[in-house]
Amino acid sequence: MPYLNVNDTRLYYEDAGTGPALLLLHGWGASGRVWQACLPDLVRDHRVITLDWRGCGRSDRPLDGNSIAGVVDDLAAVIEMLDTHPTVVGSSIAGVFATELALARPELVHHAVAVDSPGYWPSTGMRETVQDLLTKLVDDRFGTVAGWVPGWFGPKASPALVDWTVRQLLDSGVYIDAHFTEITTYDPRPRLKDLKVPITYLHGELDTQIPLEVPRECAAETPGAKVRVLENCGHIPHQEDPRAFTAALREIA
Repeated sequence: MPYLNVNDTRLYYEDAGTGPALLLLHGWGASGRVWQACLPDLVRDHRVITLDWRGCGRSDRPLDGNSIAGVVDDLAAVIEMLDTHPTVVGSSIAGVFATELALARPELVHHAVAVDSPGYWPSTGMRETVQDLLTKLVDDRFGTVAGWVPGWFGPKASPALVDWTVRQLLDSGVYIDAHFTEITTYDPRPRLKDLKVPITYLHGELDTQIPLEVPRECAAETPGAKVRVLENCGHIPHQEDPRAFTAALREIA
């Protein structure tokens, strides 16, 4: 199985295809498996790298490094080790990682794509919700995740997809919960004007977790940024409608 040793942590990745590079990053608690429906199309003419970031999936689950800066540092090392210059596609909180990587290490990123990224919303529009979530994850992790995940998806998602997502989240490490504490104070808007890498915000039309005003406001603060809305999709469009998602991604990369 392919692993990279990054900052004293083994990170699982898969690397297939040739052509312009894509680095696909899953959301909180999931794994690189979330991209599986998109891969057969993309690998035809792209180099596609999927990564289980620290604490998730098949990667190690250390106590340390579970912060935005920690994951961004890992991503920079992965890109350098694999000798690539990818379009970095981040789902949900990984959209934050993609944005911060582009801000911190613009020479490593060809284009950033934030997919239903929370942006500033957890620190403004849902701070109490996130703080309550943290408490509930301690009190009843299984019930909390099972009750939360169905709201991520739009009407296209099957019950089997929802169930599989719950199982993935419960199989990941608990130390990644630290991200929820950090994002309650996170707001990238004052720095977006300094972004030197092109960025596109892909967002599900029916995302009930992060409203469309978030990518639109972030794009308004970012020179040259674009927003693309995916119809009838919720928070995880690449799983809900992989054909529409890959078509949109192909317009970018």
